[in-house]
Amino acid sequence: MNSKTTAPPVDTPSGGMGLFERYLSIWVGLAIIAGVVLGQLAPSVPEALSRFEYAQVSIPIAILIWAMIFPMMAQIDFSAIVGVRKEPKGLAITTVVNWLIKPFTMFAIAWFFLMVVFKPWIAPQLASEYLAGAILLGAAPCTAMVFVWSYLTKGDAAYTLVQVSLNDIIMLFAFAPIVVFLLGISDIQVPWDTVILSVVLYIVIPLAAGYLTRRTLIAGHGQQWYDDVFLKRLSPITPAALIITLVLLFAFQGEVILNNPLHIVLIAVPLIIQTFLIFFLAYGWARLWKVRHCIAAPGAMIGASNFFELAVAAAIALFGLQSGAALATVVGVLVEVPLMLVLVRIANNTRDKFLP
Repeated sequence: MNSKTTAPPVDTPSGGMGLFERYLSIWVGLAIIAGVVLGQLAPSVPEALSRFEYAQVSIPIAILIWAMIFPMMAQIDFSAIVGVRKEPKGLAITTVVNWLIKPFTMFAIAWFFLMVVFKPWIAPQLASEYLAGAILLGAAPCTAMVFVWSYLTKGDAAYTLVQVSLNDIIMLFAFAPIVVFLLGISDIQVPWDTVILSVVLYIVIPLAAGYLTRRTLIAGHGQQWYDDVFLKRLSPITPAALIITLVLLFAFQGEVILNNPLHIVLIAVPLIIQTFLIFFLAYGWARLWKVRHCIAAPGAMIGASNFFELAVAAAIALFGLQSGAALATVVGVLVEVPLMLVLVRIANNTRDKFLP
Protein backbone atom coordinates (compact mmCIF):
# COMPACT_ATOMS: atom_id res chain seq x y z
CA MET A 1 0.00 0.00 0.00
CA ASN A 2 1.17 3.50 -0.74
CA SER A 3 -1.11 5.24 1.72
CA LYS A 4 0.60 7.48 4.20
CA THR A 5 0.75 6.17 7.74
CA THR A 6 0.69 8.24 10.89
CA ALA A 7 2.22 8.25 14.32
CA PRO A 8 1.46 5.36 16.64
CA PRO A 9 -1.15 5.88 19.36
CA VAL A 10 -0.70 9.11 21.21
CA ASP A 11 -0.06 7.24 24.44
CA THR A 12 2.77 5.21 22.91
CA PRO A 13 5.11 7.34 20.84
CA SER A 14 7.42 4.38 20.28
CA GLY A 15 4.59 2.30 18.85
CA GLY A 16 4.52 -0.37 21.57
CA MET A 17 2.64 -0.81 24.81
CA GLY A 18 3.36 2.20 26.98
CA LEU A 19 3.17 2.24 30.76
CA PHE A 20 -0.44 3.43 30.68
CA GLU A 21 -1.73 0.82 28.21
CA ARG A 22 0.18 -2.09 29.74
CA TYR A 23 -1.31 -1.47 33.17
CA LEU A 24 -4.62 0.05 32.12
CA SER A 25 -6.67 -2.42 34.16
CA ILE A 26 -4.62 -1.55 37.26
CA TRP A 27 -5.15 2.18 36.70
CA VAL A 28 -8.87 1.57 36.29
CA GLY A 29 -8.91 -0.50 39.49
CA LEU A 30 -7.14 2.29 41.37
CA ALA A 31 -9.60 4.80 39.89
CA ILE A 32 -12.47 2.65 41.19
CA ILE A 33 -11.00 2.69 44.69
CA ALA A 34 -10.21 6.42 44.60
CA GLY A 35 -13.65 7.27 43.25
CA VAL A 36 -15.53 5.18 45.79
CA VAL A 37 -13.46 6.66 48.64
CA LEU A 38 -14.03 10.19 47.31
CA GLY A 39 -17.77 9.60 47.07
CA GLN A 40 -17.93 8.27 50.63
CA LEU A 41 -15.62 10.78 52.33
CA ALA A 42 -16.50 13.87 50.30
CA PRO A 43 -20.03 13.43 48.90
CA SER A 44 -20.23 17.19 48.33
CA VAL A 45 -17.80 16.86 45.40
CA PRO A 46 -20.04 14.77 43.11
CA GLU A 47 -23.06 16.74 44.32
CA ALA A 48 -21.41 20.02 43.31
CA LEU A 49 -20.33 18.66 39.92
CA SER A 50 -23.84 17.39 39.19
CA ARG A 51 -25.09 20.99 39.19
CA PHE A 52 -23.02 21.86 36.11
CA GLU A 53 -25.30 20.38 33.46
CA TYR A 54 -26.79 21.58 30.21
CA ALA A 55 -29.38 19.53 28.27
CA GLN A 56 -28.64 16.54 30.52
CA VAL A 57 -24.93 16.77 29.68
CA SER A 58 -22.42 17.13 32.51
CA ILE A 59 -20.14 19.98 31.44
CA PRO A 60 -17.07 18.83 33.48
CA ILE A 61 -17.41 15.28 32.18
CA ALA A 62 -17.92 16.52 28.60
CA ILE A 63 -14.66 18.51 28.80
CA LEU A 64 -12.79 15.50 30.14
CA ILE A 65 -14.17 13.24 27.43
CA TRP A 66 -13.20 15.71 24.71
CA ALA A 67 -9.71 15.64 26.21
CA MET A 68 -9.75 11.83 25.92
CA ILE A 69 -11.07 11.61 22.38
CA PHE A 70 -9.45 14.58 20.59
CA PRO A 71 -5.87 13.19 20.64
CA MET A 72 -7.15 9.99 19.01
CA MET A 73 -9.00 11.85 16.29
CA ALA A 74 -5.94 14.02 15.62
CA GLN A 75 -4.09 10.88 14.46
CA ILE A 76 -6.54 9.91 11.73
CA ASP A 77 -5.44 10.47 8.12
CA PHE A 78 -8.56 10.12 5.98
CA SER A 79 -6.54 10.43 2.77
CA ALA A 80 -5.20 6.92 3.47
CA ILE A 81 -8.57 5.40 2.55
CA VAL A 82 -7.88 5.74 -1.19
CA GLY A 83 -5.05 3.22 -0.87
CA VAL A 84 -7.28 0.31 0.08
CA ARG A 85 -8.20 -0.66 -3.47
CA LYS A 86 -5.32 -3.15 -3.74
CA GLU A 87 -6.57 -5.32 -0.84
CA PRO A 88 -10.30 -4.77 -0.28
CA LYS A 89 -11.01 -8.07 1.49
CA GLY A 90 -9.61 -7.01 4.86
CA LEU A 91 -11.66 -3.83 4.87
CA ALA A 92 -14.80 -5.70 3.82
CA ILE A 93 -14.43 -8.17 6.72
CA THR A 94 -13.83 -5.44 9.28
CA THR A 95 -16.76 -3.36 8.07
CA VAL A 96 -19.27 -6.23 7.98
CA VAL A 97 -18.23 -7.66 11.34
CA ASN A 98 -18.13 -4.28 13.10
CA TRP A 99 -21.41 -2.90 11.85
CA LEU A 100 -23.64 -5.77 10.69
CA ILE A 101 -22.69 -8.40 13.28
CA LYS A 102 -20.97 -7.07 16.40
CA PRO A 103 -23.70 -4.74 17.78
CA PHE A 104 -26.30 -7.48 17.48
CA THR A 105 -24.23 -10.30 18.98
CA MET A 106 -23.36 -7.98 21.88
CA PHE A 107 -27.04 -7.31 22.44
CA ALA A 108 -27.97 -11.02 22.23
CA ILE A 109 -25.20 -12.23 24.54
CA ALA A 110 -25.65 -9.43 27.08
CA TRP A 111 -29.44 -9.84 27.10
CA PHE A 112 -29.16 -13.60 27.65
CA PHE A 113 -26.79 -13.32 30.59
CA LEU A 114 -27.99 -10.11 32.25
CA MET A 115 -31.73 -10.63 31.80
CA VAL A 116 -31.96 -14.44 32.01
CA VAL A 117 -28.95 -16.25 33.49
CA PHE A 118 -28.14 -13.62 36.14
CA LYS A 119 -31.75 -12.68 36.87
CA PRO A 120 -31.61 -14.00 40.49
CA TRP A 121 -28.75 -11.63 41.33
CA ILE A 122 -29.61 -8.44 39.39
CA ALA A 123 -32.79 -6.39 39.80
CA PRO A 124 -34.68 -5.97 36.48
CA GLN A 125 -34.21 -2.20 36.26
CA LEU A 126 -30.50 -2.43 36.95
CA ALA A 127 -30.13 -5.31 34.49
CA SER A 128 -31.73 -3.13 31.80
CA GLU A 129 -29.21 -0.38 32.52
CA TYR A 130 -26.30 -2.82 32.35
CA LEU A 131 -27.69 -4.09 29.04
CA ALA A 132 -27.80 -0.52 27.74
CA GLY A 133 -24.13 -0.07 28.62
CA ALA A 134 -23.25 -3.27 26.78
CA ILE A 135 -25.18 -2.07 23.72
CA LEU A 136 -23.22 1.20 23.72
CA LEU A 137 -19.96 -0.75 23.84
CA GLY A 138 -21.07 -3.04 21.01
CA ALA A 139 -21.94 -0.13 18.74
CA ALA A 140 -18.51 1.51 19.08
CA PRO A 141 -15.58 -0.43 17.54
CA CYS A 142 -12.08 0.51 18.65
CA THR A 143 -10.45 3.69 17.37
CA ALA A 144 -7.09 4.30 19.04
CA MET A 145 -5.89 1.32 21.05
CA VAL A 146 -6.07 -0.85 17.92
CA PHE A 147 -2.85 0.81 16.74
CA VAL A 148 -1.16 -0.77 19.75
CA TRP A 149 -2.62 -4.19 18.96
CA SER A 150 -1.58 -3.77 15.31
CA TYR A 151 1.98 -2.99 16.36
CA LEU A 152 2.17 -5.97 18.71
CA THR A 153 0.96 -8.35 15.97
CA LYS A 154 3.30 -6.82 13.35
CA GLY A 155 0.30 -5.46 11.49
CA ASP A 156 0.35 -3.26 8.41
CA ALA A 157 0.21 0.20 10.00
CA ALA A 158 -1.10 1.92 6.86
CA TYR A 159 -3.89 -0.61 6.38
CA THR A 160 -4.85 -0.41 10.06
CA LEU A 161 -5.10 3.35 9.62
CA VAL A 162 -7.48 2.83 6.70
CA GLN A 163 -9.67 0.45 8.71
CA VAL A 164 -9.87 2.87 11.64
CA SER A 165 -10.54 5.89 9.40
CA LEU A 166 -13.43 4.15 7.64
CA ASN A 167 -14.85 3.02 10.98
CA ASP A 168 -14.88 6.60 12.22
CA ILE A 169 -16.76 7.75 9.12
CA ILE A 170 -19.33 4.96 9.45
CA MET A 171 -19.69 5.71 13.16
CA LEU A 172 -20.90 9.21 12.31
CA PHE A 173 -23.98 7.78 10.63
CA ALA A 174 -24.49 4.30 12.13
CA PHE A 175 -23.89 4.72 15.86
CA ALA A 176 -27.11 6.59 16.70
CA PRO A 177 -29.55 4.42 14.64
CA ILE A 178 -28.03 1.16 15.94
CA VAL A 179 -28.11 2.32 19.55
CA VAL A 180 -31.69 3.59 19.35
CA PHE A 181 -32.86 0.40 17.60
CA LEU A 182 -31.23 -2.00 20.08
CA LEU A 183 -32.28 0.02 23.11
CA GLY A 184 -35.79 0.15 21.69
CA ILE A 185 -36.14 -3.63 21.33
CA SER A 186 -34.78 -3.87 24.87
CA ASP A 187 -37.68 -1.67 26.04
CA ILE A 188 -35.20 1.04 27.00
CA GLN A 189 -36.54 4.29 25.61
CA VAL A 190 -34.17 7.15 24.90
CA PRO A 191 -34.98 10.33 22.98
CA TRP A 192 -33.44 10.61 19.53
CA ASP A 193 -32.30 14.16 20.20
CA THR A 194 -30.22 13.03 23.20
CA VAL A 195 -28.53 10.29 21.14
CA ILE A 196 -27.84 12.67 18.28
CA LEU A 197 -26.47 15.23 20.75
CA SER A 198 -24.07 12.56 22.03
CA VAL A 199 -22.93 11.80 18.47
CA VAL A 200 -22.36 15.50 17.75
CA LEU A 201 -20.55 16.12 21.03
CA TYR A 202 -18.38 13.04 21.13
CA ILE A 203 -17.86 12.07 17.49
CA VAL A 204 -18.55 14.97 15.11
CA ILE A 205 -16.87 17.76 17.09
CA PRO A 206 -13.70 15.84 18.09
CA LEU A 207 -13.41 14.33 14.60
CA ALA A 208 -13.74 17.71 12.89
CA ALA A 209 -11.36 19.32 15.38
CA GLY A 210 -8.80 16.55 14.88
CA TYR A 211 -9.06 16.76 11.09
CA LEU A 212 -8.67 20.56 11.02
CA THR A 213 -5.83 20.48 13.54
CA ARG A 214 -4.00 17.82 11.53
CA ARG A 215 -4.34 19.63 8.21
CA THR A 216 -3.42 23.04 9.64
CA LEU A 217 -0.37 21.93 11.62
CA ILE A 218 1.01 19.63 8.93
CA ALA A 219 0.64 22.43 6.38
CA GLY A 220 2.49 24.81 8.69
CA HIS A 221 5.13 22.57 10.27
CA GLY A 222 5.32 19.35 8.23
CA GLN A 223 4.39 15.71 8.80
CA GLN A 224 7.48 14.81 10.85
CA TRP A 225 6.99 17.68 13.31
CA TYR A 226 3.33 16.76 13.68
CA ASP A 227 4.07 13.10 14.41
CA ASP A 228 7.23 13.51 16.47
CA VAL A 229 6.51 16.72 18.36
CA PHE A 230 2.82 17.64 18.45
CA LEU A 231 1.39 14.16 19.03
CA LYS A 232 3.99 13.45 21.70
CA ARG A 233 3.07 16.66 23.51
CA LEU A 234 -0.57 15.66 23.26
CA SER A 235 0.07 12.12 24.53
CA PRO A 236 -0.34 12.66 28.32
CA ILE A 237 -3.78 14.25 27.92
CA THR A 238 -5.79 11.13 27.07
CA PRO A 239 -4.67 8.96 30.04
CA ALA A 240 -4.97 11.84 32.51
CA ALA A 241 -8.50 12.71 31.33
CA LEU A 242 -9.55 9.05 31.37
CA ILE A 243 -8.39 8.46 34.94
CA ILE A 244 -10.00 11.68 36.23
CA THR A 245 -13.24 10.79 34.47
CA LEU A 246 -13.26 7.31 36.01
CA VAL A 247 -12.57 8.69 39.49
CA LEU A 248 -15.52 11.06 39.18
CA LEU A 249 -17.70 8.32 37.68
CA PHE A 250 -17.01 5.99 40.59
CA ALA A 251 -17.51 8.79 43.08
CA PHE A 252 -21.12 8.76 41.81
CA GLN A 253 -21.21 4.95 41.58
CA GLY A 254 -19.84 4.28 45.07
CA GLU A 255 -23.07 3.11 46.68
CA VAL A 256 -23.90 0.78 43.79
CA ILE A 257 -20.48 -0.87 43.93
CA LEU A 258 -20.45 -1.22 47.71
CA ASN A 259 -23.92 -2.73 47.69
CA ASN A 260 -23.38 -4.95 44.62
CA PRO A 261 -19.67 -5.84 44.20
CA LEU A 262 -20.63 -9.09 42.45
CA HIS A 263 -22.25 -7.11 39.66
CA ILE A 264 -18.87 -6.10 38.20
CA VAL A 265 -18.05 -9.79 37.68
CA LEU A 266 -21.50 -10.52 36.23
CA ILE A 267 -21.26 -7.61 33.78
CA ALA A 268 -17.82 -8.80 32.68
CA VAL A 269 -19.04 -12.29 31.66
CA PRO A 270 -20.97 -11.33 28.47
CA LEU A 271 -18.33 -8.74 27.56
CA ILE A 272 -15.60 -11.38 27.69
CA ILE A 273 -17.61 -13.87 25.62
CA GLN A 274 -18.41 -11.18 23.03
CA THR A 275 -14.75 -10.20 22.73
CA PHE A 276 -13.59 -13.72 21.91
CA LEU A 277 -16.54 -14.40 19.59
CA ILE A 278 -15.96 -11.33 17.43
CA PHE A 279 -12.21 -11.85 17.27
CA PHE A 280 -12.45 -15.46 16.11
CA LEU A 281 -15.26 -14.64 13.67
CA ALA A 282 -13.24 -11.93 11.90
CA TYR A 283 -9.93 -13.78 12.22
CA GLY A 284 -11.36 -17.05 10.89
CA TRP A 285 -13.12 -15.28 8.04
CA ALA A 286 -9.86 -13.60 7.08
CA ARG A 287 -8.09 -16.98 7.01
CA LEU A 288 -10.78 -18.47 4.79
CA TRP A 289 -10.44 -15.51 2.40
CA LYS A 290 -6.62 -15.85 2.44
CA VAL A 291 -6.08 -12.34 3.81
CA ARG A 292 -2.50 -11.62 4.86
CA HIS A 293 -1.83 -11.92 8.59
CA CYS A 294 -0.62 -8.31 8.87
CA ILE A 295 -4.12 -7.22 7.80
CA ALA A 296 -6.17 -10.03 9.36
CA ALA A 297 -4.88 -9.65 12.93
CA PRO A 298 -5.44 -5.88 13.36
CA GLY A 299 -8.81 -6.16 11.58
CA ALA A 300 -9.99 -8.78 14.06
CA MET A 301 -8.71 -6.63 16.93
CA ILE A 302 -10.77 -3.61 15.85
CA GLY A 303 -14.05 -5.46 16.29
CA ALA A 304 -12.97 -7.34 19.41
CA SER A 305 -12.05 -4.15 21.27
CA ASN A 306 -14.24 -1.10 21.85
CA PHE A 307 -14.14 2.67 21.59
CA PHE A 308 -14.87 2.73 25.31
CA GLU A 309 -14.35 6.49 25.63
CA LEU A 310 -17.34 7.08 23.36
CA ALA A 311 -19.38 4.39 25.12
CA VAL A 312 -18.70 5.95 28.53
CA ALA A 313 -19.59 9.40 27.21
CA ALA A 314 -22.83 8.23 25.61
CA ALA A 315 -23.84 6.27 28.73
CA ILE A 316 -23.35 9.33 30.91
CA ALA A 317 -25.24 11.59 28.49
CA LEU A 318 -28.15 9.17 28.05
CA PHE A 319 -28.51 7.68 31.52
CA GLY A 320 -26.45 9.79 33.93
CA LEU A 321 -23.27 9.42 35.95
CA GLN A 322 -24.94 7.21 38.56
CA SER A 323 -26.50 4.82 36.06
CA GLY A 324 -25.86 1.12 35.62
CA ALA A 325 -25.17 1.84 31.95
CA ALA A 326 -22.20 4.02 32.87
CA LEU A 327 -20.91 1.33 35.23
CA ALA A 328 -21.19 -1.35 32.51
CA THR A 329 -19.15 0.70 30.05
CA VAL A 330 -16.40 1.14 32.64
CA VAL A 331 -16.32 -2.60 33.28
CA GLY A 332 -15.57 -2.81 29.56
CA VAL A 333 -12.50 -0.64 30.16
CA LEU A 334 -11.46 -2.84 33.08
CA VAL A 335 -11.47 -6.13 31.15
CA GLU A 336 -10.34 -4.95 27.72
CA VAL A 337 -6.55 -4.83 28.01
CA PRO A 338 -6.00 -8.28 29.58
CA LEU A 339 -8.33 -9.83 26.99
CA MET A 340 -6.68 -8.07 24.08
CA LEU A 341 -3.22 -9.15 25.23
CA VAL A 342 -4.48 -12.74 25.20
CA LEU A 343 -5.76 -12.25 21.65
CA VAL A 344 -2.45 -10.69 20.61
CA ARG A 345 -0.69 -13.84 21.79
CA ILE A 346 -3.18 -16.04 19.93
CA ALA A 347 -2.69 -14.01 16.74
CA ASN A 348 1.09 -14.19 16.99
CA ASN A 349 1.05 -17.93 17.69
CA THR A 350 -1.10 -18.61 14.61
CA ARG A 351 0.80 -16.39 12.17
CA ASP A 352 1.94 -19.43 10.19
CA LYS A 353 -1.69 -20.29 9.35
CA PHE A 354 -1.94 -17.16 7.19
CA LEU A 355 -0.28 -15.79 4.11
CA PRO A 356 2.82 -13.72 4.99
